[in-house]
Amino acid sequence: MNAQSLLASAAINIGLALVILFLFSILKKQPSNAPIYYPRPLSKQHPIVFPPPFSLSRFFPSFSWFPRAFRVTEDEILETSGLDALVVIRLFKFGINFFAVCSLVGLLILLPINYAGQTDASRGYPSMDLCTISNIERGSNMLWVHFICLWFISFYGLYLLYREYSEILVKRIQQVRNLRHRPDQFTTLVRQIPFCVEHNARGCSVDHFFSKHHPYSYHSYRMLYDGKGIEDLSDQARYIHQKIQGLRKRSTAKKKDEEMLLLHENRDDFVKVALLEEKLQEICHKIRQLQSEDVLKEKELPVAFVTFKSRWGAALAAQTQQHPNPLLWITEMAPEPSDVSWRNLAIQYKFLPFYKIGVILAASLLTVFFAVPVTAVQGIAKYEKLKKWFPPAMAIEFIPGLSSVLTGYLPSAILKGFLYIVPFAMLAMAKVGGSISKSKEEIKACNMVFYFLVGNVFFLSLISGSLLDEIGESFTDPKNLPGHLASLVSSQADFFMTYILTEGLSGFSLEILQPGLLLWDFIKSHTYGRGKEKDLYLYSFQYFRIIPTVSLSILIGIVYAVIAPLLLPFLIVYFFLGYAVFINQIQDVYDTVYNTYGQFWPFIHHYVMVAIILMQITMIGVFGLKSKPAASISTIPLVLLTIMFNVYCKIRFLPTFQVYSIQNAVENDELDEKNGAMEANYGKAVGAYCQPSLRPVSFTQLTQPLITSL
Repeated sequence: MNAQSLLASAAINIGLALVILFLFSILKKQPSNAPIYYPRPLSKQHPIVFPPPFSLSRFFPSFSWFPRAFRVTEDEILETSGLDALVVIRLFKFGINFFAVCSLVGLLILLPINYAGQTDASRGYPSMDLCTISNIERGSNMLWVHFICLWFISFYGLYLLYREYSEILVKRIQQVRNLRHRPDQFTTLVRQIPFCVEHNARGCSVDHFFSKHHPYSYHSYRMLYDGKGIEDLSDQARYIHQKIQGLRKRSTAKKKDEEMLLLHENRDDFVKVALLEEKLQEICHKIRQLQSEDVLKEKELPVAFVTFKSRWGAALAAQTQQHPNPLLWITEMAPEPSDVSWRNLAIQYKFLPFYKIGVILAASLLTVFFAVPVTAVQGIAKYEKLKKWFPPAMAIEFIPGLSSVLTGYLPSAILKGFLYIVPFAMLAMAKVGGSISKSKEEIKACNMVFYFLVGNVFFLSLISGSLLDEIGESFTDPKNLPGHLASLVSSQADFFMTYILTEGLSGFSLEILQPGLLLWDFIKSHTYGRGKEKDLYLYSFQYFRIIPTVSLSILIGIVYAVIAPLLLPFLIVYFFLGYAVFINQIQDVYDTVYNTYGQFWPFIHHYVMVAIILMQITMIGVFGLKSKPAASISTIPLVLLTIMFNVYCKIRFLPTFQVYSIQNAVENDELDEKNGAMEANYGKAVGAYCQPSLRPVSFTQLTQPLITSL
């Protein structure tokens, strides 16, 4: 790709971003779009102030949301959305802090050296290579400058990671203390409960076991049941209730019109509602029968939520082995009630490994099949090779500027389109993997999406030009893997520049515009939803989509920090825009369904560590290709130091994110005892873990007549 193609990509992405952001700033001021752009404050009954109906300001673009995002403090995010949302914002801040310093080093030191490095004017590198390390002569002593910058960037990245881990750990401990009233701090999930032959049930086993082995802290238990039949009937009941409500609203509107011609139709609606109400009452009666104690006893699962009188008791029971047979009485800390994945708790524990293997195989197959569109995208990006493979493509050259648009913008746009469905597919796989909570499903999806993106977007984009040859060389000559990786990375800097431009400018702009919801709302408002009150488009924050995508951009930036420093300014724009966009989305659009106290951060830390190590391995190969073996050998200690740092962080920080320390549990218990809130807090935990299928069935306005008089 030449400079003209890169400029074409930049111009298109900047133009699209400006148009989209202008459009967003206008649409956000329209009250009809409030369910799309303000669902979170509206769900909390917070009033939204719009400009007067016929004022010019309502139709004039405004970017006031952008500076407002940078005035929002971390404490405000922590209070309103929790530590998980703050972790995402800290990820963007990490990108800004890291790449700002890297840009200074790259633009002021490395870029001039790269540009002036080639003394042989006869060698014809593509114009973009003049700004990369490819332009440095073999054996040049200037490569030692790159070596020093590599060490500086690596240590600066490790320093930032350590600082972030430390600060987020402190915030995690503080938030656990501030939210000590949550029922999950008093509750333990118990699986593989043995069957009591004497009482023909499992519940008595739970009570007997914990009364004997945890006599001072055990309080009560709640068994879980197979409620699939009840859930199916509840879905039918909700559907019928919605039909009744729709008929009632329609008939009320007709009644207001006072049209005598509609009298017969109103009577028909009344008959329909009467029949539907009778059917609804029958279903509700069946549900209550299935919820009776005698029927539920036959559908008892070997799973229970056990409540303790103290956090200390719950933490001790959850984090210790309860039985000599480790496959019995398996305990762990319960997720918060809104985070529980009730469907997966019905899966027998012995079958969980098969579910996990199935998810891994499905994700691997998706990764393999996705190689086809990625390879096709690279075929478009490599236009010179495409002309050899497909001669009719030469016709593009007859249209001025078209080849620059096709090679500069189209590949990254197509790739972005294909990638959009991947996180949702991975989340669907993670949901059937047997995780006990929605947060663990999203964390598992994060891992699968990240490694999918690294494998397909990064590595496959590197080697797709000569896929089989490069894979064959890597297997036949694995010792030269850093050299192969270095040569491939150097040749793909221009493509990843366009990818960052498309992902950042167009991607974040579309994220804040929500074009899919706008289109759906328009269709709904002009078809079956005409005249009805609009529902709020309130969805949970999509960690599984945002974290891996941003982490991939960090990986690309880190790998190219020394090789192609021209990429770094694009990343600063990427993270500044992403920071503003997701502050807006967190405050106004997305809801936070659960709060894991920042358990996403250890995985983010791991992703960045992978990027730093990959950069160092690549630079070993680059120095080898440039005939600087001393620099290659001197980089190996840096790799070892980085791995040692990662091991230290796992020992120092990771356990506190995985378990609830006894010291913190006791300190929080002491605070509650001083305030006299201990009994009230564990009392709330008793009824917090009621299965959705066992909750009382009630539909309001069931007996309200459809028509008061005819």
